[in-house]
Amino acid sequence: QEQLVESGGGLVQAGGSLRLSCAASGRTFSSYAMGWFHQTPGKEREFVAGIMWRGVGTVYADSVKGRFTISRDNAKNTVYLQMNSLKPEDTAVYYCAASTSGLVLTHRAGYDYWGQGTQVTVSS
Repeated sequence: QEQLVESGGGLVQAGGSLRLSCAASGRTFSSYAMGWFHQTPGKEREFVAGIMWRGVGTVYADSVKGRFTISRDNAKNTVYLQMNSLKPEDTAVYYCAASTSGLVLTHRAGYDYWGQGTQVTVSS
């Protein structure tokens, strides 16, 4: 069983930056692909970014390309989401997720473990 704990959310002005972290507790973290999703009230949880198990492949939603960067440190069992040039429409609860397939999948059904989420609010 993998436990994921996100941190780093908060309130920031438009144009600002935040870095989210997701710490995993299990021993097999390095074999999982990791993803970040976000969700706003009344909407489906949407894919934001993902990284393969060795960190050599990344995928981004079109809405965040060029602004967000996903990375991982397998020695620390941690995945990061660096968010720059934030916009009010980035406001959401952000979740990290782990896929035992090792592949970056863009639908939530492809992920086996989820964190509890961290709120990101971008003011205009």
